[in-house]
Amino acid sequence: MTDQLTVAVLGTGIMGAAMARNLARAGHTVRAWNRTRAKAEPLAADGAHIAGTPEEAVRGADVVLTMLYDGPAALDVMREAAPGLRPGVAWAQSTTAGVEAVGDLAGFAREHGLVFFDAPVLGTRQPAEAGQLLVLAAGPADARAAVTPVFDAVGNRTVWTGEDGAAGSATRLKLVANSWVIAATNAAGEVLALAGALGVDPDHFFDAIAGGGLDMGYLRAKAALIREGRLTPAQFAVTTAAKDARLIVEAGELGGVRLDVAAAGAERLARAAAQGHGDEDMAAAYYASFAK
Repeated sequence: MTDQLTVAVLGTGIMGAAMARNLARAGHTVRAWNRTRAKAEPLAADGAHIAGTPEEAVRGADVVLTMLYDGPAALDVMREAAPGLRPGVAWAQSTTAGVEAVGDLAGFAREHGLVFFDAPVLGTRQPAEAGQLLVLAAGPADARAAVTPVFDAVGNRTVWTGEDGAAGSATRLKLVANSWVIAATNAAGEVLALAGALGVDPDHFFDAIAGGGLDMGYLRAKAALIREGRLTPAQFAVTTAAKDARLIVEAGELGGVRLDVAAAGAERLARAAAQGHGDEDMAAAYYASFAK
């Protein structure tokens, strides 16, 4: 197989658009589709063909890459694409879909003879635009050559977690990682809110922890977005983080564990979205500390 592929990218939001752009820059033929066409059209300047339907996007593709809101959205779009799919095509499913939804997606792949890869990514807007995502992937070893050029174009490393995408091992790892990311983001907002309520200069807090075990670059980065009012464009939006937090809580319940922090974080993000911050960076969960 040539390393130059035809890749259908279904979903061109913050992450999907960046991935499509990097695929085109790597020399692949990209067919991009998004439900709101205006979000896909800027990719034409990077050489991508903008498809009018999912079916058009996937027809003749070597690899289908989905980066949509959630599992049901991914399944709906692939059903629309079905008439254009051919058996043997590799499907890299990069949506954070949740444990239960992965089974439904893998079932669709089996029905249509697709080679299914569970392939969520770790990273936000900036690493996505730089092609520096971490790809978490599970899928058959004898078919990985089909998707390796795609993963190499969008990420700087791929971690293989298993040979059966249907088992969802990559998605499970993604949820574990996101549970930490969301907890840390919410904690950053609460630290600033509490400092303000107690009349503490946040710089005194950062000076106190500087260079020690409590210091963290991610804490400083998210706090800076809040303090400097740089919540748009979002690196990772509040609404998407709230969805992922719900999936984390559900995964815990399936595993028989209670995730109190994740549940509180999901509620906090939902409250920030209800206050009008849904499209802002998830650091805007900070505003959930206040009545309005």
